[in-house]
Amino acid sequence: MSRIGKAPVAIPNGVTVDRVGNEIRIKGPKGTLSERMPDNIDIKVENSEIVLGRPDDQRDNRALHGLARALVANMVHGVTQSFVKELEIQGVGYRAEADAKTLKLNVGYSHPVDMAIPEGLAVSVERNVIVRIEGISAQKVGQFAANVRSVRPPEPYKGKGIRYVGERVRRKAGKAGAA
Repeated sequence: MSRIGKAPVAIPNGVTVDRVGNEIRIKGPKGTLSERMPDNIDIKVENSEIVLGRPDDQRDNRALHGLARALVANMVHGVTQSFVKELEIQGVGYRAEADAKTLKLNVGYSHPVDMAIPEGLAVSVERNVIVRIEGISAQKVGQFAANVRSVRPPEPYKGKGIRYVGERVRRKAGKAGAA
């Protein structure tokens, strides 16, 4: 039995769960999320918790069982407390600005990089170098954070670039002749 899949997902107060065919809709104080679940996975809502089951122990069903449970748990977490990713920008003159629809990054290119903020996400910038991405969908938050980081990933010699807060960048020594 899947260790992750067999654990029930608790439904907090103020959250409603609806099942329509293979689709599950979770509505909470922060918003509504819906996801299509695999056909083989059985979803039951009982006693203020969601229990997921699988028909047999075939390899595909075992994998989908844990995946479906993790997706449902993330949806419940997202509609009650938002997901947050924070990025920090390091480098002389590197900065970021955000308005309602765009994130503008000045990270050493000859032009500023403008990124459209996806629907459902809120982006704020603190001290011009900390970018905070917040939203109810874990996938959207993580993907947008990865896209922002990919504009200028941290380089190993001086450490300049965009990194997650708390991320350790492995540093390399420069040329042996540069003393």
